[in-house]
Formats: sequence, C-alpha cells, structure tokens
Amino acid sequence: MDKIAVLIPCYNEGRTIKKVIEDFKTSLPEAVIYVYNNNSSDDTVVIAENAGAVVRHEYTQGKGNVIRRMFREIDAEVYIMTDGDDTYPAEYAREMADKVLERNVDMVVGDRLSSTYFTENKRPFHNAGNSIVRSSINHLFKNDIKDVMTGYRAFSYNFVKTFPVLSQGFEIETEMTIHAVDKKMSVENVIIEYRDRPDGSESKLNTYSDGFKVLKTIMKLYKNYKPRQFFSMLSLFLIILALIFFIPVFVTYIQTGLVPKIPTLVVCGFVILGAIQSYFSGLILSTIIQKNKQDFEYRLIQTEKKFKEGKEKQ
Repeated sequence: MDKIAVLIPCYNEGRTIKKVIEDFKTSLPEAVIYVYNNNSSDDTVVIAENAGAVVRHEYTQGKGNVIRRMFREIDAEVYIMTDGDDTYPAEYAREMADKVLERNVDMVVGDRLSSTYFTENKRPFHNAGNSIVRSSINHLFKNDIKDVMTGYRAFSYNFVKTFPVLSQGFEIETEMTIHAVDKKMSVENVIIEYRDRPDGSESKLNTYSDGFKVLKTIMKLYKNYKPRQFFSMLSLFLIILALIFFIPVFVTYIQTGLVPKIPTLVVCGFVILGAIQSYFSGLILSTIIQKNKQDFEYRLIQTEKKFKEGKEKQ
C-alpha cells in the first residue's frame, strides 16, 4: 500500500505532463505518481515514463472510466487526484494530503472558485456553468461545497474503496461531491490558485454537451439520493397541472350544471392518480435508500478493517 498516490488521468497532455509530474515530485517526494493514459495520440506516455511516473492504460474513453480503473487498482493511505494540464498548482498537495492523514478527512476539495478561477479562466460559459452547478447542488443537498467540479481533490482510502463510479465522463466530479455529502462523509475545502491552460494545450471539456451532462447527472442523482423530495415535487406539479384544467370545468358545472368537457375531466382524474402514485413511490424508495445507507455504514466498517490490515503488512 502506498503512503500517497498521485492520480493523473491523461488524454493528449504531452505538452504539460512532464512539468506536472516534476512539480508533484517536488511537493510530495514520497508519493507514487500514476499517469493513466486514456488513448492519447500524442507523446504523453513516453514523456510520462521518462519523467518517472508509473504509466498505466484505460482504453475505454472518458474521465469517469479512467477514475474507475484508478480506484480499483491502487491502494494508498491518501490519494491526490489532479489533471495533467498544469492548471492545478502542486504546492497545495501537501496541505490536502495532511488533512486526510492527520484529520481523517474523507474528501478534500481544491477550491478554485474562491480564488483566481473567474479571472484566469478565459471561457465565460465555464464560469457561469460552475456557479450554476455549485448553487444547484448546495441548494438541493443542503451543503456548502465551495467548488463542485474541480479536478483537484484528495481522498481517503475509505472514500475511494466505497465510492461507486457510475459516470463515464466529466460529470464524475459532480457524482463524487453528491456521494460524499449524502453519505455524511467528512469534506473540507482548501483554497487553491487556478491557472489557465498554457498556450497550445486544449481543453477536452465541451462547454455545452458536457455542461448538459452535468446538469442531467445532478437531477438523476437527486432522484436517486433524495427520492421522497423528488417525487413529492413531481406529485405537487401534477396536482397543480390537474387543477389548472379542472377549475374551468368545475366553474362551468357550477354555473350551468353541465360538464361539456368530459375528456378533460377524465384526464384530470388520471393526472391526480399519477400524483398520488408518485408521492407513494417516493415514500417507498426513501425507505429503500435508508436501508442502503445502513448497508453502506457496514461496508465502511469492513473497508476500515481492510485498510488497517493493509497498513500492518507494510
């Protein structure tokens, strides 16, 4: 088991990967640096190997797929996840690692948005997207995570070995955040200085398509993690919709004693039934979620036991 593992998912980062590896070697000389190549067509692999990193491969495209492979294969007391594009300064890694090692924090978030992100980042839609995602998650999940989509994080062994990676792409950071908040794992923020990509290095994130995926992921995870609230809101929406169409029919009946729009009345009845079904579905699913949380706590205990056994063998 490694003391500190630095995880760097890479896709065509040949221009910057050498500097990233060297910076983290300087900041964390005891760390093992893993570069996971995700079908790069440039010289990322050769440069990373020459710089002294352990290079492995994930052939299914997508950052989420790379992280799934990393988390399965590597055992460490603390994990530092960063990007290979040299946008995250390595000098903050020591502070982030110490929070996991000394304070038993499960996830440390490298907070860009409280420092230089909005001035350094030259893509205005990315700025707006980060703010929208952060506000949405903090509102829906009642938390105060400062930077939801940052790729610079530190994790405990317990987090890594109990986190079910479902996302395939850049929405993985959102999934990590919601998982930590929902499972009441210890989360802390470290304010970092963000720097934009150097000239010649291109972002793999598509502002619109990946942004839509992130928002879709938020709603999907809200439904999965908070089913009672989600289906209660859906039920309320259906009731309001039924009332909007029912009231004119009812007023006409009071005035004339006739119901000229019988199909509308029938549809309203079915919509109300749908609202009732939605509400009770949320109640049933919330009970299942509660059982899943109890099972998760048991898995956490087993993971902690395995972690201690791994440390004793060192």
